Amino acid sequence: MRFYDFLRVSVLLFAGAATALAAVAIAGATADDDNTMLYVAVSWWVIAAMVGLWLGRGLETTQGIARMLAEARYSPTLPEVEPGRTVVNRLWPLIIVLAAAAGIAFLIPQVPAIAGGYALLVALMWRKQARAVAAIEDRDGVRFYVERTSPLKPTKLLRTPWMRRIEPTGERLSAVP
Repeated sequence: MRFYDFLRVSVLLFAGAATALAAVAIAGATADDDNTMLYVAVSWWVIAAMVGLWLGRGLETTQGIARMLAEARYSPTLPEVEPGRTVVNRLWPLIIVLAAAAGIAFLIPQVPAIAGGYALLVALMWRKQARAVAAIEDRDGVRFYVERTSPLKPTKLLRTPWMRRIEPTGERLSAVP
């Protein structure tokens, strides 16, 4: 799976998880008639959104993603493209947190409320990372793919050749007399 696509899917999944966790937190709090918890949760979500927007405002990649791109192993051939397996393999902690937090929402609605804020923060913080990676790919004439590794090991990338963007130099062509 292309790393660009993986980042886009990750943002959508984190945003969807934040929405689902917020919905079950609200349902759990209203079942207990706990308005104070709702006010605190909404305040946390607003703070998380503002922090995520602030941290994700830059157009460059984060240090972690820049390090992954720099350490990418070169491969002259394209790897197997298995998007479903790659997403589950790399984002399994999100799936577990989502299931666990949603499962205890009616017992302890604060847990999905807090987890939803963190998911919202990550989604907003990563929202521009895919574009930054695409700009690096276009500049360097490469494509980055998520390498197939164990779910318990860090994510590794493969660098494959691609087309390099050639832009005009800005010099005007002189007219032929």
